[in-house]
Amino acid sequence: MEQLVLAFITGLTTGGLSCLAVQGGLLAGSLARQIEQDLLAAPAGPHKGQAVKAPRPNTALPIALFLLAKLVVYTLLGALLGLLGSVLTLDPIMRAALMILIGVFMVGNALRMFNVHPIFRHFVIEPPSFITRYIRRTARRETDFFTPLFLGALTVLIPCGVTQAMMATALATGSPAGGAALMFAFTLGASPVFFLVAYLATELGARLEKYFLRFVAVVVLILGLVTVESGLNLLGSPVSFANLTARLRPAVEAAPIAAPAATRITPAATPLIPPTATTGVPKALPTPAAIPPAVAVPPAGPANTMPVLELRVLGNGYSPRVLRAPANRAISLDLVTNKTYSCARDFVIPALKYHQLLPDTGRVTVAIPPQKPGAIVRFTCSMGMYTGQIIFE
Repeated sequence: MEQLVLAFITGLTTGGLSCLAVQGGLLAGSLARQIEQDLLAAPAGPHKGQAVKAPRPNTALPIALFLLAKLVVYTLLGALLGLLGSVLTLDPIMRAALMILIGVFMVGNALRMFNVHPIFRHFVIEPPSFITRYIRRTARRETDFFTPLFLGALTVLIPCGVTQAMMATALATGSPAGGAALMFAFTLGASPVFFLVAYLATELGARLEKYFLRFVAVVVLILGLVTVESGLNLLGSPVSFANLTARLRPAVEAAPIAAPAATRITPAATPLIPPTATTGVPKALPTPAAIPPAVAVPPAGPANTMPVLELRVLGNGYSPRVLRAPANRAISLDLVTNKTYSCARDFVIPALKYHQLLPDTGRVTVAIPPQKPGAIVRFTCSMGMYTGQIIFE
């Protein structure tokens, strides 16, 4: 029971916003379709040239249907995870490709709403014709139930980092009932924040009346571009906005080159408190307000033949974001967490095909093979939101 309560609180506090960041685009696409239908269904004025006030779009229903489908699908996923293990998990490359495809679809959908070109009319999700006919026969008014339900179910393919951590917990239960209950509690907890933010954002647009559809199109366009950006980061692409800007100003947040063997790079302003004798985990790890410079600190143990870089995994990303290391030498990257529960825990190095869900508190070491001078090894969270890189010189 305590585990279920913790899952619910996690969803209520961090899960809602984290999921909205990566899945909000799908919801925006659902809302855009419903809003467009409501506006097109508005009656014409009784007299020629008479203005008719724009109808108030039905935004609560598609949001509720979206979240309902998400709740059902994630509950089923929890049961399957408890039963089948990690078979259903998408690797980062597949997830990145899916995010890029979804982002491109969202951009095309936004351009369709702007009437940029007739080709973009194909960027819309429509149910099969027999389902449409059934809905028209059984419903008093034509409301698109299929799109929010379908897109809500589709979120299972692009879980946010917090959701993935919960999925790992569901996997560890080894029980279909336990996994289903855990994912149900988490998704239910995330739903109120998800609903509230989406509804308020949509209602703000509704006040613009005749500009409302364009407002929604702009939101869909922005979220589509953000989704494509996240997918590019997850692929380790150098052309993403985050990686391009990092290359333009690498010296701002860069640590010095990992010096001679037996040297560990660690930020000077925030030294680690010595680890405990039993766990080897630092007792405390302060979160800096800004990324400090880094200095070389000799290790306490025997001489180490491999340079070691230390990367702190925080709730809001990685520190430092840019590291420097010697070329043509293997290095060791220490990933340090301290009560970290954000998606930054789900650590990915695309070029090395490395993917690891880090413990919320602890230290994980990654061996990075020798790289040529000028090579850049990029790392990111599984959502493509938090990024960083190692420059080899």
